[in-house]
Amino acid sequence: MKTLSALTALSLATFVHGHGYLITPQSRTSLGVKANLDSCPECTILEPVAAWPDLTAAAVGRSGPCGYNARVSIDYNQPTANWGNSPVVTYNAGDIVEVQWCVDNNGDHGGMFSYRICEDQALVDKLLTPGYLPTNAEKQAAEDCFQAGTLDCTDVSGQSCGYNPDCSPGQSCYRNDWFTCNGFSAGDQTKCKGVDNAPLNSCYTSIAGGYTVTKRVKIPNINSAHTLLSLRWNSFQTGQVYLTCADIAINGSGGSQSSSVQPTGTSTAATSVGTSTTSPTSTTCAIASSVDVTFNEVVTTIYGQTIKVVGSISELGSWSTSSAIALSASKYTNANPLWSTTVTLAAGTTFQYKFINVQSSGAVNWESDPNRSFTVPKTCEKSVTVSNTWR
Repeated sequence: MKTLSALTALSLATFVHGHGYLITPQSRTSLGVKANLDSCPECTILEPVAAWPDLTAAAVGRSGPCGYNARVSIDYNQPTANWGNSPVVTYNAGDIVEVQWCVDNNGDHGGMFSYRICEDQALVDKLLTPGYLPTNAEKQAAEDCFQAGTLDCTDVSGQSCGYNPDCSPGQSCYRNDWFTCNGFSAGDQTKCKGVDNAPLNSCYTSIAGGYTVTKRVKIPNINSAHTLLSLRWNSFQTGQVYLTCADIAINGSGGSQSSSVQPTGTSTAATSVGTSTTSPTSTTCAIASSVDVTFNEVVTTIYGQTIKVVGSISELGSWSTSSAIALSASKYTNANPLWSTTVTLAAGTTFQYKFINVQSSGAVNWESDPNRSFTVPKTCEKSVTVSNTWR
């Protein structure tokens, strides 16, 4: 009877809606929400599969490295007018960058996750071609390449890279190159929530509210005007894998990796110390001396609260909260709680910054450490967007 009860509980758990998706850099799934096309970004799920303890055994099928959301019938492996046509961020080879995903409070199944970059541009181009839907075989070939390009946790000096407490020595999940959530039964800080100790609604999910999971990765030495960063999260509790991806560019010297797929839009920059690039076929243009930097912050607030940005340079208040720059909530919706402001900064300016939540009483709540950092790109572009989620 106990065995039957346990199996029943596991079966029910498998169908709990609400899970997780990549938010920094801004994923195709995030852009699907922004375009009001995806009503459940955390529901991009590959199931039922053997997700544990072998983290890489499950074939991705139609999910591919970017994910398929059956709930809204969106295949994120195929570019559309709203995502996949240009990078959302440009990194430099060797950059140590912050990456972040959002897990739903009702679907935190614990386990392990990894960030990956496929260095075979020909395979990646299958997922960059506008109007083209990759075959399942092409998706699997790309996924195999992404698995081979895991950005190891141990690549970042000083980063905690432990072994998952739900995995035993000798099992294939016993590895510290992937990132790990806390033990599924580990007191107050269980599963993936304990990674950041982030509060509920520190990021957006549609079902039960989300919290962030933040790590750092080292960008490999490749050169690509357009490639992909893929997140893979393997659930411990359920037979599910979650796959999402973000369009990025990398300035490096490691081989000739320029995509053969021509970008159809302008690139924007997210939290990074990299610089933006123009299309390989762009003509020579004047480098902008100043750039309009738009700060976007996704954070759920209540009436009377104001989100502001403050930083290490005078234009951002020199860390004085009384001189912080207020963001506008003019585009704020329940589905996309967006605060935004634009500040003109000199090209090449490097600075640190944070967002603060100012209460109607004047009390100030800071987002959690570490400080964010950004370098204003020196390119032809006169505007960039820095997209973040409250942590």
